[in-house]
Amino acid sequence: MTPGARISAAITVIDAVRGGAPAERALTNWARGARYAGSKDRAAVRDHVFAVLRRWRSCAARGGGDGARALLIGLLRELGIDPDTLFTGEGHAPMVLSDAERAAGRAPDDAEARDLPDWLWPRFEAALDNGAAQAAEMLRHRAPVTLRVNARRMSRSAAQAALAREGIVTRPLDEANMALHVLEGERKISMSSLYRTGTVELQDASSQAAMEALDLRPGARVLDYCAGGGGKTLALAARLDGEWFAHDASARRMSDLPARAARAGAEVRLCETQDLQGLAPFDAVLCDVPCSGSGTWRRGPQAKWNLTPDDLADLGRMQHDILVRAADLVAPGGRLVYCTCSIFIEENERVIDRFLCESGDWFCATSRRWPISETGDGFFSTHFFREFNS
Repeated sequence: MTPGARISAAITVIDAVRGGAPAERALTNWARGARYAGSKDRAAVRDHVFAVLRRWRSCAARGGGDGARALLIGLLRELGIDPDTLFTGEGHAPMVLSDAERAAGRAPDDAEARDLPDWLWPRFEAALDNGAAQAAEMLRHRAPVTLRVNARRMSRSAAQAALAREGIVTRPLDEANMALHVLEGERKISMSSLYRTGTVELQDASSQAAMEALDLRPGARVLDYCAGGGGKTLALAARLDGEWFAHDASARRMSDLPARAARAGAEVRLCETQDLQGLAPFDAVLCDVPCSGSGTWRRGPQAKWNLTPDDLADLGRMQHDILVRAADLVAPGGRLVYCTCSIFIEENERVIDRFLCESGDWFCATSRRWPISETGDGFFSTHFFREFNS
């Protein structure tokens, strides 16, 4: 495919997204009908689509509208590329620009320039203060690709050398002891021998650091209450011996966990909701609760545009309810861990304050934010302990 043909394909995908399709589904549907597209073509189209999704408002401003064609025109202008060089009408390239399209467009301003809905920018400022602008800017760019080395299988330095032999160039990160930032060869990871044998897993550095901060004794019984794919359970199991339990309100989210655990050399018991009381108490219960995902929006940028104030309020209520239910499963002297990949006060400090106010026998031992950065996503974690005389 020519560069112009890739732009045409991206316009097709963005049209589907504008019609309500999730970006991944729209890309898959396009690829199924474009057998001629090679892996580099598919990667380039994907990059165009996700660049627009991350920068929708600024692209619309620079392109003079929020139609798919205008958005791609705006993206090219944002990147310093003259749209006339790709909108040529030749072969499969988009039709040439009209005089109106050449004249349209302007520089974005305020929340528009930060590529956030107007109602969200004040919440960024409230949560992050002087770091709000940097966080918003980070969300306009690609996320880092980070690996977690399974300490039971290999040292970080040995894994780095082995990955390099397979064309995957990495560097160690200070944020987490087993984290490697992928610099080159990220598309080779899924086929690498280290990935297929569970020696490395894809996991954000902030998430890794939060799990390393969880101080557990060997042999502890630990429940991952909102396990999803189980990445945090596997991170914990890779560094110490324990009994690992995983639960999720939607069991299908855990469907890949048994295979992942087997690859990683970990034993994880999947639990149904009705079984939890019989298995309790646990020395630690981890609640990585469903949230807005605002700390990860560069990975799933559609969520940035779909979230509403009502959604945010509903999430806060659900997060509190999860904490209350999970608290009943913790052993005396055990700990309850609350995590989100959100930056918002409504999902973090406000949920914590309400829980502490309504649950008098718990206290907060530690609370920490990890910022959205070049090496990690935004993440929040609080550890609670219960008074022994409860």
